[in-house]
Amino acid sequence: MFEVCVKKLLNFIVIALGVTSLMLTLQSKLHASEVHAHDPVMVKSDNKYYLFTTGKGISFYESTNMLDWKPLKPVFDSSPKWIESIVPNFDGHMWAPDIYFESGTYYLYYSISAFGKNTSAIGVVTNKTLDSSSDNYKWIDHGKVIQSIPNRDLWNAIDPNIIKDEKGDTWMSFGSFWSGIKLVKLAPSLTQISTPQIWHSTAKRERSILTNDLDAYPGAIEAPFIFKRGEFYYQFVSWDFCCRGVESTYKVVVGRSKQVEGPYLDKSGKSMDQGGGSIVLQGDKNWYGLGHNSIYEFDGVTKLVFHAYDANDNGAPKLKIIDVDWSVDGWPKINNQDIVNYKSRLTK
Repeated sequence: MFEVCVKKLLNFIVIALGVTSLMLTLQSKLHASEVHAHDPVMVKSDNKYYLFTTGKGISFYESTNMLDWKPLKPVFDSSPKWIESIVPNFDGHMWAPDIYFESGTYYLYYSISAFGKNTSAIGVVTNKTLDSSSDNYKWIDHGKVIQSIPNRDLWNAIDPNIIKDEKGDTWMSFGSFWSGIKLVKLAPSLTQISTPQIWHSTAKRERSILTNDLDAYPGAIEAPFIFKRGEFYYQFVSWDFCCRGVESTYKVVVGRSKQVEGPYLDKSGKSMDQGGGSIVLQGDKNWYGLGHNSIYEFDGVTKLVFHAYDANDNGAPKLKIIDVDWSVDGWPKINNQDIVNYKSRLTK
C-alpha cells in the first residue's frame, strides 16, 4: 500500500512539474509577443502608425491600430562613418530617436553616445516616405546636428525632440543628466543648429557647482518632449533612473509655458529650471520605472507613449500607449489601470 501511494505521489509530481513547465513556457511566449522597447516615438502617415525606438540601427515598426506592431528592417544597415570619430568602437546601438515631419520630408533624429559619458552627438536622417514598400523609400543621413564633449560641455547631446513654435521657428530640446535640458534653435534646413546660435535651459535638477564636470550625477533628468495644446507648451521630462529592470526608478513630470522658451512652471508654480515638475507617471507594484515618453493627438485623442518595466516579467521593458485626459485647469491626467490593460502584440 505504501509503495502504491509513493508511486501515485511521484506521478502527481511529474504531472505537476509538466503543467508548471507548460505554464511557464506559455507565459514566456505571451511576454515575448509584446513589443520590448526603450524610448518610443510615433507618427501617423496615411492610415498607419510608425514607431521608432532605441535599438541597433534604430528599431522600426508599423501598425494600423497601435496594438499590433509589425517589425520592419532597422533604419540603418550599418553605422554612418562619421560616428566613429565621436564614439570610437561604436556598436551600432542608437538611442532615443524622434520623428518629425515637415514639407514632405520625415526627419528622424537619433542619439549616439558612450554610456555614462557625455561623449555624445545627435544626428539626423531623412526619408520622403515611411512606407518601406514604396520606390521612394530611402533613408539619407545628414550627419551630426550637435555634439557634446567631456570637460568642454556640462550637458549631454542625446534624447532629441523637435517642436515648431507659433512664429514658425523650429527648436530641438535635448539633454540627459549633467546640467539638464537644453533648447536650441534649428536652422531652416533642420539638419544644423541656427546661426547665430540661440540656446535656453528649460529644466534642471539640483547639482552642486563643485561636482566634477565628468560626473553625470546628481541631477537625474532626461528625455524632454514638448507638446503644444491650446495656449500652452507642455514640457515632459523623465526623472531618476531607467534601464535597470526591476531596479528602475523612472518617472515622468511636466510643466507648462505660454512660450516655447519657457519658463515651464509646474502645478505649484515652481519653474522646471529650478527643479520643478508635477508627476504624471510613476512606478507601482505592477510596473517599475515608467518614462521616456512622447505624446501626440490623433483624431482628437491625446496618446501618451512610453516604456515601462514589467514587474511580472523580470523587469522587461514594454511598450505602453495610453489615453490622456485633461483636467479643467489644463493638466494631463492618466488612469493607472490603462497602463496594466495595454498590451502590444508583435506580428509578422
